[in-house]
Amino acid sequence: MDVLERYRPIVDDFEAFRAACERPLPRVVRVNTIKTGVERAVEALEDEGYTPEQADWNPTLLRLAADNPGANWPYVHGWIYGQEEVSALPATVLDPSPGERAFDACAAPGSKTTQLAALMEDSGTLVANDSSLGRLTALRSNAERCGVTNLVVTNSDARNYSLDPLGGEPFDRTLVDAPCSCEGTVRKNPDALAEWSRERVESVAALQKGILRRAVQATRPGGTVVYSTCTFAPEENEAVVDHVLAREDCRIAAFDSPLPAEPGVTEWEGETFDPTVARARRVYPHLSDTGGFFCAKLEVAG
Repeated sequence: MDVLERYRPIVDDFEAFRAACERPLPRVVRVNTIKTGVERAVEALEDEGYTPEQADWNPTLLRLAADNPGANWPYVHGWIYGQEEVSALPATVLDPSPGERAFDACAAPGSKTTQLAALMEDSGTLVANDSSLGRLTALRSNAERCGVTNLVVTNSDARNYSLDPLGGEPFDRTLVDAPCSCEGTVRKNPDALAEWSRERVESVAALQKGILRRAVQATRPGGTVVYSTCTFAPEENEAVVDHVLAREDCRIAAFDSPLPAEPGVTEWEGETFDPTVARARRVYPHLSDTGGFFCAKLEVAG
């Protein structure tokens, strides 16, 4: 089955989309502002023989023309973190402030966790959770390398996450970068579509619905939840958000995507979604030479 072909009805300039999915993904690192500034990191990379190019929408993101951007001392010392450019979008949209209480529901291996910590200026409380104990080892290692100190790490199923061990206090902001079918990573992982099946998409969508519902419940009234995936499937994106809107007291908020993006789709294969899902954003590889992503911003009723 040609998996990408199923998205022809919802992708403008489908041929450009397909061609972009077949090109290698640019290598990108994020400057860890907990440890250093952008200018200092750029100078260090240039001294190592790299030629960093800053992303227009986020100056902390540097494109490197190198196969292994982590093979240098700035990486080893936590000055930079290897992170796909589009992957930096969800934490940017969540936009936590210093001193807040934030939750990363599906955190490992830690790219968005360490980005959130930097946005919070390593203050307040950041709770990073993952259901996989093995993956948490990588998260802890990355957080330590980046000098993150405001972090609490938990190992739990995010669908029934308990606030009790944390004093019962809800979060100000929550990120759900959900497990998904990973179609949008095809540029860095050409095998991403090889084992695709409709059954797998439906299975992971059920998991996503449970995680997002609990995330909304665990966030205070007036708080913000950002839901994201690195897949194109509406079953895992708009359908999940639509499901939660119908069951939890929240709404989708509009936001200006700093990356070129298309609105969320409101119809898919005979199913109609809440019209406000159009406020979500779909980032396609051909729009900004990145991977593919979906991002929705929810506000919990106050």
